[in-house]
Amino acid sequence: MKLPPRAATLVAAALLASLTGASGMSAAQAADARALPSVNMEATLKAAQIDPRRSDNTLTPGAKAGVLLVEQALRDRHLLDAQWVDGYFGSTTVTAFAKFQKSLGFTGLAANGLPGKTSLTGLGTGRFGVTHIIAPGARVSVDGFVVDNRTRSMLAEAKRLLGRDLVLLQGSYNPGGDPTSAGTHDGGGVVDISVKGMSSATRTAVVRALRTVGFAAWVRSPDQADWPWHIHAAAINDTDLSGQAQHQIGDYYLGLNGLAGRGPDDGPKVAIRTWEEYRRR
Repeated sequence: MKLPPRAATLVAAALLASLTGASGMSAAQAADARALPSVNMEATLKAAQIDPRRSDNTLTPGAKAGVLLVEQALRDRHLLDAQWVDGYFGSTTVTAFAKFQKSLGFTGLAANGLPGKTSLTGLGTGRFGVTHIIAPGARVSVDGFVVDNRTRSMLAEAKRLLGRDLVLLQGSYNPGGDPTSAGTHDGGGVVDISVKGMSSATRTAVVRALRTVGFAAWVRSPDQADWPWHIHAAAINDTDLSGQAQHQIGDYYLGLNGLAGRGPDDGPKVAIRTWEEYRRR
């Protein structure tokens, strides 16, 4: 039923009063917050991983509006030239965002060019709000290897789907720990998994489960490089990803195998989802 104008005004005033009372905001602050556009962090993160790996300027679906807001804010801080404000989170935008993170005093993984919760919220102050926030969580131990809490949860769900345990050969946050990994394990979200005792069919099933819960994952063989058989997995949208791992995930979205030669994907075809998208299914 459509309310008469006076009744609609009273309802709106009551809602605004309830918001300000619950949050401690003034009416003006609440009105300002409601008026701000929002950036979907989940979609923006995807674009920051995929767009730099594209050979063209195709936009990541669902990300354009948020990326534009981010790029406009970077432009206004004189960190990004106006010609790059186009909704495409390419390498130039990644570099500009990393400069902004460094301007906040962040270093290392916190200044990797991927929009993290704190840096994205800081960039948006007075300009945009942030929705679908993702954070890797605390660092924890799995099989004696360090991973972040988000990655641990993803591994646990993959194990549940498989009905079997998975044993790690290498974890995350391991800079220089394995020269054959080309830096992919320097940041968060990346693990190597043992395939000892697994048949070819079982290895494929493990990769399928990992992909289902939000990893870019592949079986790696000695024919590809100087490493033993194993499964390599990188958690899509982990904000602590190293640059090399970011590239692998971008390649995964583009149907590639995540290796330096950028060959075709050799894993089972699975609908690509983030961990958060999987949990919303």
